[in-house]
Amino acid sequence: MDGSQRLMTELNRQLQRDCDLSFADYRILVKLSEAPGRALRMSDLADGVLSSRSRLTHQIRRMEAQRLVRRIACEDDGRGVLAQLTDEGLRRLRAAAPGHVAAVRRFFVDLLTPEQLAAVAAALDLVNQAADHRAETRPAPDPE
Repeated sequence: MDGSQRLMTELNRQLQRDCDLSFADYRILVKLSEAPGRALRMSDLADGVLSSRSRLTHQIRRMEAQRLVRRIACEDDGRGVLAQLTDEGLRRLRAAAPGHVAAVRRFFVDLLTPEQLAAVAAALDLVNQAADHRAETRPAPDPE
């Protein structure tokens, strides 16, 4: 746990220092940049970044104030809301990416052998599969 927390702290520190972005901001910008139309339903984005919907709403509100994203109505569902990456958000993501990749290499990738990286990838894939399976078999919340 300490190693994981220290890695995330270093990556967050680098993004804050060099780009004035948090790691959470960066993850959201990446997810949106990879989505069709650079937009995702808020609920899908929350699932994609492993965040609660309420936490994501606060995060998106802060990012809107920085003009990194905007919220728009979902065309096929009037009740749905999309988060969309703005041109400024894409510019900031592109500016942040090289430094972030260098930090990931410095604090993680370059410390491990190819065999160790493969073992970590295999282990984390199993963790993801188990978590996905638990989510699929979890009973639906009671509507009341």
